[in-house]
Amino acid sequence: MEERAGNATSSTYWRTQEMFLIQEVMNLVGKGLHLDQVAREMLHLLSEIVGLNRGRIVLKDPDGAGYRIAHSYGLTREEVARGRYAPGEGITGRVIQDGHLVIVQDIDNDPVFLGRAVERARLPRGAVSFLALPIRVEQRTVGAIACHRIRHRERPLSDDLTLLRIFATMVSQLLTLNERVERKTRALEEHNDMLARELRIKRARYGIIGTSPALLRALVQVEKVADATASVLLLGESGTGKELFARALHLASPRRDRPFVKVNCAAIPESLFESELFGHERGAFTGAVAARAGWFEQASGGTIFLDEIGEMPAILQTKLLRTLQEGTVVRLGGKREIRVDMRLVAATNRDLAAEVAHGRFREDLFYRLNVIPITLPPLAERRDDIPDLVLHFLTQANQANQRNVNLTRSAVAHLARQPWPGNIRQLANFIERLVLLASEGVLDVHDLQPMLGGVTVSGAVAPGPARHIVPSGGDPVHAMGGLRPYLPADSHDGEQLRLALTQAGGNKTRAAQRLGLTERQFSYRWRKLQPMA
Repeated sequence: MEERAGNATSSTYWRTQEMFLIQEVMNLVGKGLHLDQVAREMLHLLSEIVGLNRGRIVLKDPDGAGYRIAHSYGLTREEVARGRYAPGEGITGRVIQDGHLVIVQDIDNDPVFLGRAVERARLPRGAVSFLALPIRVEQRTVGAIACHRIRHRERPLSDDLTLLRIFATMVSQLLTLNERVERKTRALEEHNDMLARELRIKRARYGIIGTSPALLRALVQVEKVADATASVLLLGESGTGKELFARALHLASPRRDRPFVKVNCAAIPESLFESELFGHERGAFTGAVAARAGWFEQASGGTIFLDEIGEMPAILQTKLLRTLQEGTVVRLGGKREIRVDMRLVAATNRDLAAEVAHGRFREDLFYRLNVIPITLPPLAERRDDIPDLVLHFLTQANQANQRNVNLTRSAVAHLARQPWPGNIRQLANFIERLVLLASEGVLDVHDLQPMLGGVTVSGAVAPGPARHIVPSGGDPVHAMGGLRPYLPADSHDGEQLRLALTQAGGNKTRAAQRLGLTERQFSYRWRKLQPMA
């Protein structure tokens, strides 16, 4: 009877202690969700009240591949520093790897027990047990809670395990909540950062986004010559934003309220070139049922932007030179001169001086155009501007396609490290494709990888037949990773052009497709070869 009464008294005592312990820990949780404060006091109470000593919570090492003691009570700094484990290493590593409870009845007789953190000499004499339980978050093991226990004591082992299970679950919940709060905080910070960038973008001059020194130098040049009437030649790689700079020149000039006419010389068929630029009279050619003012007339009083001027046929270069010198145009089929007052802004991604040296561009026209040359920086020289450009194109694509796709900071930083050989145009196209194909609302680095292959490939174009010839029937766009490569005017030699034309049975359109060119680009390169044929 006395023994049963003693057991009942002991059981009541321990239940009271357990309730007090749980109540104290819950009070701590109620005051805040900071795991470091709650964890240390929890391990302290486990030691002082129920005798589960030298408790530790082992979590993923943020600076390494393994796990480390993140929170503890009763361990020195040196012992905590030694407490590092790989998955499956020792008792702690095995619990983390397998996700199961492990009980070591006697640490002196267990070959798997490492005794790495606490030296045996610092533990009590006699049999010492070691208890380790997994900490799980969303069905995955993220760590372990463990402690030492004197093996022979009046308190049942099952009660200790129940307490440890309760606290392992509590730590799991705190980790989950902390992770969600941290994720939400990070999302808010990124959103605030995006809003701040958007404000900077809205303050961008003339719609040109960026604050890099190379870009600002070009903008300063634009503003310096805005009031002049001399021709401006915009130089730089394809896709660097020449049209935006031409418009900026127009907006900064006294002509800002007059027409701004843009003409892509590479997009006009040669047979229509003269009519488009200079206009035509009724009956000038078949189908000319009415007179039409050309682009120069329509731009009178304002600015005309001739993009890809290097593509202009030689015969029209002479007529353009006369227009610039005399300020007049003569329509196709007409006889009278029509006075025009426009400022010419031309752009090219070619080396016009080299074209002049090879006889492919008029020297006198080159000097007339090259009065004020402004070189636009490639995106490789404006890497600090890429995050702002990404946000701008992301906002545009979301609005145009009624989507809500965002990028993490690490994803934006990853994009800023890419080569972008096609410059701003390539970046804009990539972002639009990203928005259209995205299956998640927020994209991280790993979400970008499947679509970044084309960026790397297009930046690796090198001379040689194997780089430019596309297998028969192949699509050059798909063959180059989804993006058309940005090729210089001398990208293909005569042998490559003749081989492609032969393989295409004399069809220039198919030959151009085989080389990854447009028909106009192929025809231009083919014409250059004729004097040498």
